[in-house]
Amino acid sequence: MLRISKLTDYATVILARLAAEPARRFTAAQLASQTRLAAPTVSKLLKQLHRRGLVNSTRGLHGGYLLARPAIEINAAQILDALEGPMALTECAGSESHCCIEASCLVGRAWQRVNLAIRRSLLEITLLELAGLSSGASQTSALDRGIPLALGSIAARSLKREAL
Repeated sequence: MLRISKLTDYATVILARLAAEPARRFTAAQLASQTRLAAPTVSKLLKQLHRRGLVNSTRGLHGGYLLARPAIEINAAQILDALEGPMALTECAGSESHCCIEASCLVGRAWQRVNLAIRRSLLEITLLELAGLSSGASQTSALDRGIPLALGSIAARSLKREAL
């Protein structure tokens, strides 16, 4: 089964919260409180997201975190890559294949096509859509529209709680 890690799911929740108020700076403590995630986890993820260029941070009295670019310019593939590295269903589907039977394998090409199709789908889904903020997304979240790979159950529950 394909499944994103809890940390990637949590990072999506944090990014969605930042996307909801893009001009506002949030401290790690504020994000932890508002997303109901543990403060050490939020801090760890914010550092990782900052290193990967998805969030900007400012120190000082009026410091905090905000998205590095508009939510419509951040996609699900970038979020997954930042936290888990490039997705590859099989060894031969990755950019640096080390499969010892690749030359004689009969199924590798088909798995590579599946991997590419999933990658294209992830590239098409923006953070704006993941957060349920897209103007064309009606009033349902991405998960409600049937995109479980892009946003896990933890993120969906947190966003639904926030909407209430």
